[in-house]
Amino acid sequence: MSESAGDGKLELKQASKEAKESENVAEKYSAMTVSKNSDVNMGDLSSAFSAVTTHKSVKKQIQFVEDKQEFSRFPTKAGRRSLSRSISQSSTDSYSSDSSDDETSPRDKAQVNSKGTGDFCVKNIKQAEFGRREIEIAEQDMSALISLRKRAQGEKPLAGAKIVGCTHITAQTAVLIETLVALGAQCRWTACNIYSTQNEVAAALSEMGVAVFAWKGESEDDFWWCIDRCVNMEGWQPNMILDDGGDLTHWVYKKYPSVFKKIRGIVEESVTGVHRLYQLSKAGKLCVPAMNVNDSVTKQKFDNLYCCRESILDGLKRTTDVMFGGKQVVVCGYGEVGKGCCAALKALGAIVYITEIDPICALQACMDGFRVVKLNEVIRQVDVIITCTGNKNVVTRDQLDRMKNGCIVCNMGHSNTEIDVASLRTPELTWERVRSQVDHVIWPDGKRVVLLAEGRLLNLSCSTVPTFVLSITATTQALALIELYNAPEGRYKQDVYLLPKKMDEYVASLHLPTFDAHLTELSDEQAKYLGLNKNGPFKPNYYRY
Repeated sequence: MSESAGDGKLELKQASKEAKESENVAEKYSAMTVSKNSDVNMGDLSSAFSAVTTHKSVKKQIQFVEDKQEFSRFPTKAGRRSLSRSISQSSTDSYSSDSSDDETSPRDKAQVNSKGTGDFCVKNIKQAEFGRREIEIAEQDMSALISLRKRAQGEKPLAGAKIVGCTHITAQTAVLIETLVALGAQCRWTACNIYSTQNEVAAALSEMGVAVFAWKGESEDDFWWCIDRCVNMEGWQPNMILDDGGDLTHWVYKKYPSVFKKIRGIVEESVTGVHRLYQLSKAGKLCVPAMNVNDSVTKQKFDNLYCCRESILDGLKRTTDVMFGGKQVVVCGYGEVGKGCCAALKALGAIVYITEIDPICALQACMDGFRVVKLNEVIRQVDVIITCTGNKNVVTRDQLDRMKNGCIVCNMGHSNTEIDVASLRTPELTWERVRSQVDHVIWPDGKRVVLLAEGRLLNLSCSTVPTFVLSITATTQALALIELYNAPEGRYKQDVYLLPKKMDEYVASLHLPTFDAHLTELSDEQAKYLGLNKNGPFKPNYYRY
């Protein structure tokens, strides 16, 4: 035994003995009952206080000795740094971030799944097993879509359908894709956002046999390459399009006009994509029927409103750790997305301003207790700016120049055009990546603006969204595809249509059992009085929910 080790044991033994003696005195002190009428021996009291003080110092001494003996068990300086880094990474990065050192582009990799098929391009096919677990977890909260899958699986209403899709690739959309396959469709898929893809889910779909071309962190060139690989497949021609944002539809229309003319139907779920479809229709260039899912009630009132009400805070908290109480926030746009964001921010004590072009939405904002302003009126004082308009250049370079230091700027609309990010890529400004999807843009005077997801959709780029709400949207999309694919010739012309009201109600009814909700039924007399069918639809198409 070494001399230092022996000294340590003697110190510890002596300290323990002193501690025991001081504890006896301390117990004697604590047992004293000092009342208003009792006499107190001040000498005893003084001794007790001294003993307690001694006890504390002895405890510290014991702790110090133990620390000296335990210190050698801690990692070295390099080891501690490595441990700290791994803990930090695990708390902020998802499995799909693929923390391996392999920075090779998926386009340069030759990968095959267990069946020997290589018709896909994902980050790492080896992540498929983990992705499968993610999908199975999502299925548990998407019971309505699973119910639709079971009900229609025997009929195969999408048999012969060749669907090319461009959506966010997450565990929830994977449940939709696998439902379409179960209903008879062949699918090829790509991502509508370069940051929202869950790599492990893309791998799981590729392992199952779906041709997926997507990975998290694509470049702009990768994005269009993936879309082209989905469409341009020898011996395979799509006859249905499921789009989110209109990029896929635009690509097929521009680059493959002969393929576009043979499409039997387009289903679009975003404001941006629907706007593009109406532009094509107005110009007389839309040669196929299209379904506007974005303006269906089940999409507007649930995905846009309730989903954003929850996911806006998740995205901001994960990326910035900001506290909202007392913060001044501008929300640009008071549509359904804006309403959801404002409700969440107000609930946490933020001071919320609204910018609006529509007098009706502006009046709604005023009645909900928000002040409607022009962005330039408050640009120098606000702490957070959130865009959700579907427009372009909502936040300009001039406004970015006038923001205060530390202002957070993000987008909750589909497209990345709302914030003029391109104007920030100039020599005089410095970009500093501080964590995943968080950039500090630094001005020459040292001012920093915190830009999230490079101006792309915040919630799906930086966090996740509630699975249950996505079940509602996915079920709506599936029914829209079934309706367009199976509609008799002549029912839908070369125009943009809303989802039939009956289908909206059916989607809602499939989700009610989750809440053990029980609908009241109309009597024959009541139905006759209202002029309704007892089984619906219960509202006219012009009704505003």
